[in-house]
Amino acid sequence: MKNKYIESFEKAQIEAKNIPAFRAGDTLRVAVRIKEGSKERVQNYEGVCIALRGEGTGKTFMVRKMGANNIGVERIFPLYSDSIESIEVLRRGKVRRAKLFYLRELKGKAARIKELRRK
Repeated sequence: MKNKYIESFEKAQIEAKNIPAFRAGDTLRVAVRIKEGSKERVQNYEGVCIALRGEGTGKTFMVRKMGANNIGVERIFPLYSDSIESIEVLRRGKVRRAKLFYLRELKGKAARIKELRRK
């Protein structure tokens, strides 16, 4: 059981963020604010969402992209973090499970996810 003050604070933080509806299998572009010394810039991280976990302000999502030399790079983002400037859904993926950790073993065309076609 959470403290009512903590619950109200978390609710205010969740309402302040504008986050699109996405799930595992969707291709996302996450704009992350990066601080280098006194400078600050926004860098896009584009990949497939392979997992969502947690609840409330502690909710996180995991994005996997193919880096240089076909090396898979995974990154975990807190959903309600101040360092995330925006999340954009590029493609909706057609998958049958909530966690796509099996993509770690697949390479090339086998690692593709079909696009969800809306009627």
